[in-house]
Amino acid sequence: MTVIGFHNSHEQVHPAELLRAVQHAEEVGFTAAMCSDHLEPWSERQGQSGFAWSWLGAALATTGLPFGAVNAPGQRYHPVIVAQAVATLGAMFPGRFWVALGSGEAMNEHVTGHVWPRKDLRDARLRECVDVIRALLAGEEVSHEGLVTVDRARIWTLPERQPALIAPAVTARTARRHAEWADGLVTINQPHETLREVVDAYRDAGGKGTLTIQVHVCWDPDPDRAVAVAFDQWRSNVFPPPLCWDLDTTRAFDQASAHVTPEAVGQAVRVSADLDQHAAWIDEYVQLGFDQVYLHHVGKEQLPFLDAFGARVLPQLDVTRPEPAVAIDPPGPEEPLRPHQPPQPAVLH
Repeated sequence: MTVIGFHNSHEQVHPAELLRAVQHAEEVGFTAAMCSDHLEPWSERQGQSGFAWSWLGAALATTGLPFGAVNAPGQRYHPVIVAQAVATLGAMFPGRFWVALGSGEAMNEHVTGHVWPRKDLRDARLRECVDVIRALLAGEEVSHEGLVTVDRARIWTLPERQPALIAPAVTARTARRHAEWADGLVTINQPHETLREVVDAYRDAGGKGTLTIQVHVCWDPDPDRAVAVAFDQWRSNVFPPPLCWDLDTTRAFDQASAHVTPEAVGQAVRVSADLDQHAAWIDEYVQLGFDQVYLHHVGKEQLPFLDAFGARVLPQLDVTRPEPAVAIDPPGPEEPLRPHQPPQPAVLH
């Protein structure tokens, strides 16, 4: 049995329209949802930038779905603010919220005016942020000096059980590094062999919890239109790291994608007019061992996609609701924050 969720792309859809879409997703049979957290869209053609945390409160209050969000603490977001946001949603909607904590992209983080750190520093900063957030969610007063600074912070409104902190990873190296702190792993659709490497690295390093994948799809009853929609909306999203981490504006992504072909987009997006083909693709991820599959229709129009998949795709899959999204063995008050260690040089991947 697998959770089939609906991914909400704030970069592409107005938040009011996106709220209606996720409500409809629940109506047609999706059992979970997640969303992005961006300040800028990936392309001017996408053209939106709703604030995820405002939207999440409305979405959790007007559906019965559990939700996840992808967030990058450390630069645009101070970890204390992230901890307070996570705690409040966890207290209001017990067991229905998780957050994936990543090291971020320059396009969202450069706005603070601080230097965009190299990758090994961003990874070290993220690890400090995770420790800070964990301690705050445990009810501790936290002071910390390192790549982030915290002075006597405490979160007063806490959930009964800590929400799950999930590790986002697209490479085996990142999955292995995050295994020590994460309550689960989330990745994106890639070649099956790459996905096996990511999952094996996470599990071999002791990684616990659920395995989640976000799958970019594009469907339209007209095959040519399906290809055209994917190319229009997602050709700026096909770049591997480190390029996708380091481009710093929407305009830069549009310039970088000027020579991307529809065939290249088809390597990153599952494009087909055939709903049975989409069901078969989703089942492949289930067979790879993923507990949760979140579908991101890369077109701006979400309702036709939801209706079609609700009627024809979900019934072909053994869909279930997820277990409560809570931390696995959260640290107790006696476990101090890890002392700051100067990061060691790392090879970009």
